[in-house]
Amino acid sequence: MKLSRDLYRDRDALVAARDLLGKTLVTTFQGRRTAGIITETEAYLGVNDRASHAYGGRRTARNEAMYADGGTAYIYLCYGIHHLFNVVVLGPDEPHAVLIRAIHPTEGLDIMLERRGQQKLTTGGPGTLSQALGIHTSHNGSDLVTGPIHLEDGGMVVEQADMIIGPRIGVDFAGEDALLPFRFRYESGRVGQVLPYTPT
Repeated sequence: MKLSRDLYRDRDALVAARDLLGKTLVTTFQGRRTAGIITETEAYLGVNDRASHAYGGRRTARNEAMYADGGTAYIYLCYGIHHLFNVVVLGPDEPHAVLIRAIHPTEGLDIMLERRGQQKLTTGGPGTLSQALGIHTSHNGSDLVTGPIHLEDGGMVVEQADMIIGPRIGVDFAGEDALLPFRFRYESGRVGQVLPYTPT
């Protein structure tokens, strides 16, 4: 079942980062569907979070999508090569976002391999998962309810016991906020027990 607008609007990024674990991230471009179950996320809590692109109310052409309504895609270029996909939550002018850091591929594996240009599929990083799913900065600001990228709830429930919770990656510049436990991922030893596909 596709996530509705209300499900993006009714929770902040910290709650959403937990809740999005186990949901399925889906893209459909030119009739080609690819999908994967979300296995790692990071929360960015807007104007009061030093690690957020919106810290202090910063508002630029690059991060404008963060200020859109919940259920908007915020996609930015990192190091000039990686297209990083974020889910915007809450309402307009409340720039909370969840970075999707990893997925477990479930559909369109041949398409993902083609996009990655590899024989072994890897989607364990935010840049690699975007490449595998065909997500590009050209999709920044797209609607996650009506657009070519959306999220689905397949009924998977991820308990806290199945998560590793810790600080975010690559945000040392954020001082004390870099130490906040805002990253969530599956406990690696249990992934094969709860997900239907294991990459080879």
